[in-house]
Amino acid sequence: MTTNRVGRATADAATIVTTLAARVESGATLRAAAVLFVAVLTAAAAQLSVPLPFTPVPFTLQPLIVLLGGAALGSRLGLTSQLLYLAAGVAGLPVFAASPALPQGLARLIGPTGGYLMSYPIAAFVAGLLAERGFDRRYLTSVAAMAAGLLIVFAGGVSWLSLYTPGPDAVMTAVRAGFLPFVPADIVKILAGATVLPQAWKFLGTRHLT
Repeated sequence: MTTNRVGRATADAATIVTTLAARVESGATLRAAAVLFVAVLTAAAAQLSVPLPFTPVPFTLQPLIVLLGGAALGSRLGLTSQLLYLAAGVAGLPVFAASPALPQGLARLIGPTGGYLMSYPIAAFVAGLLAERGFDRRYLTSVAAMAAGLLIVFAGGVSWLSLYTPGPDAVMTAVRAGFLPFVPADIVKILAGATVLPQAWKFLGTRHLT
């Protein structure tokens, strides 16, 4: 009975990347490469940005990559991938979204959109933590895991943006500038992105745990 429980706990904590790593000889190398890949993909997604005239927050695909990457990697590796991404940005590499008003480097993190960026490691950790508990193996729970991570991104981003918003209604102004315009597109991104995770598990031939 004890052995079965240990085996069940190990399976429950498995993610897509850790499952793949367990099937190859150089599992540690695969995990490291996956972390680097997600960090690079996050940087690439930042380059596909659309500036909006009414807000300093651009439209990008980064949150989708952060959440999918976190779920595939798991909590610790997902967090590590986003810390690596932010470290590259702080070091001065042009990994943040292009902006005529906002600089690259450390100044971007302490600027009005810094809250979104600084929330990425936490959002990836939460998405990965839920994936370790099997949320990524079914579509609806995958949506829930990604939505939880996205709420963290918005909470951090809007809270930080409100500090740069003048007036007595700074929070509501920040909500209108940094949350409401992005909700419809982000809902679509989550609904589409959540299909990837269960399909990946089917490809790996892993059955749902009940």
